[in-house]
Amino acid sequence: MVSVVNDACVKCKSCAEVCPVDAFHEAENMLVIDPDTCIDCGVCISECPQEAITSEDEADEKWIKYAQDNAKNLPNAND
Repeated sequence: MVSVVNDACVKCKSCAEVCPVDAFHEAENMLVIDPDTCIDCGVCISECPQEAITSEDEADEKWIKYAQDNAKNLPNAND
């Protein structure tokens, strides 16, 4: 399963800097993770100072909205 970013993300980008596969993309108000690129290594989760990232398989229902928002905010998501 992939990682998911919630709205506690403050665009500090420390998580994106450690991502080994460059799965992060900038959306209007936050960073999002491309589920097709993410390898669920968990490095970004431990790096995030805001605890704004979780693994999708550990997410509860409140995180489902964020997974959907992440997908909608990816480049070319609305093409």
